[in-house]
Amino acid sequence: MTETQALIENRPPSVANLFLERVEATPDAEAYRYPVPSASGEGPDDWASLSWQQASERVFAIAAGLLDLGVRPEERCALASSTRVEWILADLGVLCAGAATTTVYPSTNTEETAFILSDSDSKVLIAEDAAQLAKVRECRAQLPDLAHVVVIEEADAVAAEGDPEGWVLSLAELERRGGAYLEKNPDAVRDRVAALERDQLATLIYTSGTTGRPKGVRLPHDSWAYMARAIQATELVTPEDVQYLWLPLAHVFGKVLTAGQISVGHILAVDGRVDKIIENLPVVQPTYMAAVPRIFEKVYNGVAAKARAGGSAKYKIFQWAAEVAREYAKASQDNFRHTGSTSVSFGLAAKHKIADALVYAKIREAFGGRLRACVSGSAALAPDIGFFFSGAGIHILEGYGLTESSAASFVNPGRAYRTGTVGKPLPGTEVRIADDGEVMLRSPGIMQGYHGLPEKTSEVLESDGWFHTGDIGELSADGYLRITDRKKDLIKTSGGKYIAPAEVEGQFKAVCPFVSNILVHGADRNFCTALISLDEPTLMEWAKEHGLEGRSYAEVVAAKETEELIDGYVRRLNEGLQRWQTIKKFRLLPRDLDIEHGELTPSLKLKRPVVERQFKDLIEDMYAGTREA
Repeated sequence: MTETQALIENRPPSVANLFLERVEATPDAEAYRYPVPSASGEGPDDWASLSWQQASERVFAIAAGLLDLGVRPEERCALASSTRVEWILADLGVLCAGAATTTVYPSTNTEETAFILSDSDSKVLIAEDAAQLAKVRECRAQLPDLAHVVVIEEADAVAAEGDPEGWVLSLAELERRGGAYLEKNPDAVRDRVAALERDQLATLIYTSGTTGRPKGVRLPHDSWAYMARAIQATELVTPEDVQYLWLPLAHVFGKVLTAGQISVGHILAVDGRVDKIIENLPVVQPTYMAAVPRIFEKVYNGVAAKARAGGSAKYKIFQWAAEVAREYAKASQDNFRHTGSTSVSFGLAAKHKIADALVYAKIREAFGGRLRACVSGSAALAPDIGFFFSGAGIHILEGYGLTESSAASFVNPGRAYRTGTVGKPLPGTEVRIADDGEVMLRSPGIMQGYHGLPEKTSEVLESDGWFHTGDIGELSADGYLRITDRKKDLIKTSGGKYIAPAEVEGQFKAVCPFVSNILVHGADRNFCTALISLDEPTLMEWAKEHGLEGRSYAEVVAAKETEELIDGYVRRLNEGLQRWQTIKKFRLLPRDLDIEHGELTPSLKLKRPVVERQFKDLIEDMYAGTREA
C-alpha cells in the first residue's frame, strides 16, 4: 500500500475527528485569521487570529450549547450566514455535537428559506444577523419544529413580541451555556465525536436548481473525511500556506476547503465580502486561493481597461504582453508534458522577461505578491484567460466536482497542470466516460442521495455507486479530463448540428474585455444568437473616452457606438468558429445578470432557462422575420 493509499484508507470517520487530531498535533499554531473593525473605526480593517486550541475552545462551547438545547445525533442545525470565521466554528460545533448542518445562502429569499428549513426538518437555525432573523420570523408559522434561532451578531439577537420564550439567543449566549454544560459534563462533546459513524449524515446542501424546488444533497461524515485526506494527499497545499477564503461556505466548493485545511493544518484567512477582495489581497498576502472563473475574468478585464485608459501606447504594450503570456504558457506547459522541463526558446524567454517587468509583475503584486497557485472551479475558465494568467505567473489549477460529489473530484496536479482541462481524479476517485460522452464518477465523496427524493436519486445514482454527473467530457490517455458542456445544455440546431454553448461563450470572454456574461442560444433554430451583458466599470471607462460621458449604464449600452464596439468582437469570435457555431445576431442587455434576479447561482453560474425566460422577447426579436427550418 502506498503512502497516499494509506492516508486515505486509514482516514477517521469524520472531520470532527480530524479536527480533534489537528488541535492535539498543533494546538498553538495559527488556524484562522479574520477581519475586525480598526481600533479607530476608520480606514482598513485590522486582522485577528485564532490558534487551533482557541478555535477548539469555541467549537466545544458551541457543540455543548447545542447539546444543552437538546440537539440529538443527525438532527439538522441550519446555518444562514455569509462567509466568516463564525460560520466555520458553528459548522464544526454542529459536527462535534453529532448533528448535521443544513447550509442556507444568506441571499436566499424568505419563501425558499422556509422550504429548506422545513424540508430538512431543521431544529435550530444559526442566523448571521437581524436580516436573517427577520426572514425566519416571517415564515415561523410554517416551521413549528424550529425550536431556536441563534444569532451570530449579538446586538441583533433581540426577541420580538410573539416569539416563544428562549426562541432567540445570541451565539455568545449559546457559548456561555455550552461552557456551563461542559463544567457538569466535561466529556460530553468528546463522547459525541467518538460515537460518530462514517455513514451518519453530516451536511445537507440544497442545490440551486434552475427549475422547481432545490434538492437537498445528503453528504455523510465519511465524504468530508475522504475529501480532507484526498486534498492533503495531492500536496497542492502545504502546512506553510496561507489560504484566502472568500467563497460562500453554503456552497460545496467553499465547504470542502475548510475540510482540507483541517487535515493539512495551514492558515485560513476568512472574509466573504467580495467587495473587499482587492483591498484584502495585499494585506493577507495569500500563497494559495480558490476562486470562480468570474473573478479571473473581472481581473483580466480590469487590467485591460486600465491599460486602455493609459493611452494607445500602453494598451498596445498590454496586448503584446498578453499574447506573449499565452505563447509562453502554452510552450512551457507543452515542454513540461514531453520533457519534464518548463524551459522555452531563448527568444520567447527574452520577450517574456520584458513583458514581466512591464505588465506581469504588477498583476502578481495586486494578488498580494506571494501567490503560488489558485484553484478555479464551479464553472469553466476560458482557456485563453487561463493561459494569460499562467504566463503572467498566476498559476490557475482548474478543478471539477459537483455538490453531489462533495466538490472536489478532479484537480490539476501542481507543476504538471494543463490549462483547458480540469486535471486528474483525486486519489480514491474513479471515472469513466459513458457511450454518450457523459462523465461518471465513483468515490467515497459521492452523496448518499437526495433528501426525501428516492426517485430523483435513482435517476443519477446507480446501485453499484456510479454517479451520472450530467456533464459531457473527454479523458486523455494519461488521465486528464476536459469538460465540454452540460449534457442538458448542448444545443442541437434545426440543421442537426450539435453546439456546446459554454465553449463558444468561453471563447468570447477571452476576446472581448467588456463582457460580463454571455448566453448563446440556438436550440431548434437555424442559426445561433447571443444575449450579452457588459462589465459596468470597464464599459463606463470606455464611454468617457468616446463622447458618452454623463450617460447612465443603460444609455451607454443602448448607444450605437457600443453596439458597433461589441459587433467587432463578435466578428473576431466568429473567425475562429465553425460556420454553424457562429453568432449571427446578438442583443446587449440593459443590465448585468445577477443573483438577485435569479439569473446566476450564488457561485455565479448562469441559469440558462431563467435568462431565456427573462429575455424571451429579445431572443424572439432576433429570429423575427427569418425562416426557421
